[in-house]
Amino acid sequence: MPTDSLDSLYKEVAKKVLAETLQVKKGESVTVETWDNGIHFARRVVAEARAMGCTALTIYEDEAAYVEGVRRAPADVVGLMGRNEYGVLSGTDAYVFIPGQAIGPYSRTLKPEEKARSTRYNSSWYEAAEKSGLRGARLSFGYVGEDMAELLGKSVREVVKAQLKASLVDLRKISDSAERTASKLPEGADAELTTGKATLTFTLKGEVGIEDGLVDERDKKGGNNMTYMPPGFVSKEVDPGSANGSVVLTDTLTEHGVIPLIKLVFKDGKVESWESPSRATVGRMLDSVSPDQRRLKLLLVGLNPEMPYGIGQDRFVGGSITIGGFGFRGQVKSGSLNTSGTAVVVKGRLTP
Repeated sequence: MPTDSLDSLYKEVAKKVLAETLQVKKGESVTVETWDNGIHFARRVVAEARAMGCTALTIYEDEAAYVEGVRRAPADVVGLMGRNEYGVLSGTDAYVFIPGQAIGPYSRTLKPEEKARSTRYNSSWYEAAEKSGLRGARLSFGYVGEDMAELLGKSVREVVKAQLKASLVDLRKISDSAERTASKLPEGADAELTTGKATLTFTLKGEVGIEDGLVDERDKKGGNNMTYMPPGFVSKEVDPGSANGSVVLTDTLTEHGVIPLIKLVFKDGKVESWESPSRATVGRMLDSVSPDQRRLKLLLVGLNPEMPYGIGQDRFVGGSITIGGFGFRGQVKSGSLNTSGTAVVVKGRLTP
């Protein structure tokens, strides 16, 4: 990816992530972890961090070496954290992470059991990060490679540029919007999701999560010390036995491609039947979980007014509605969501 075409955006976003998202101060330690796609941005973060008077360290994960390591290393050590990584986390104030491709050599060449084994460290990493009190940001443009861009019908540069621009949104406005939206998703509320002539009802129950692009002391105390950039959405768990009715999903991105249309019918929480022109693909995704587990368990409401559809992060688009828990996450673009009589989204637009 040519650096000259995006360097000004890299610089602007790097400064925003350090100064606003992570609120980095002079004298703090900054660690930048990057895979192949993020190396140019990582360089800019390091340069900006040092200009702010911070110490900065870069960790580089080569995708090809990672895949080979998963295959050749003894199975009992794959996916485990070592003392060196724990040491880095304990000595870090601010952490910037640019992940690897979501659809690429890692996803194409490793078997499902190899993928599962290679990411065993996930909960350990977050526990160590929370214990160390670091403030972290994950840059989702790192997920974008040639394979994903092709599925989206765009170039890598187009997608990355759009995500970087969406990162420059006013974070305080996103935070305010998140608080308003979260207040409309109370525990035990009866929810109604309308998509055209289809209506799905369910009950909200469980944790609420906020992704507003800011990591402050409240986030750290709550264990939410890693945030996405670009931001933002509000998530709420759903009573897994409560969904009844039908919903129409549009332009849902999966590792098998973009599925233009899916209609799901739920009864007592479970997917009872479904229709789609992409029948084989949808069937493959639903088959990834047992029939009894194909349940609506999660609701997300997008908040970002600068995020367009079609760049790989539709769940962040302002007014978007995402549902999941049944084998994949489905997208609603122009739906309406009401909770106990309160309008949350009306025809794809957030309510004030």
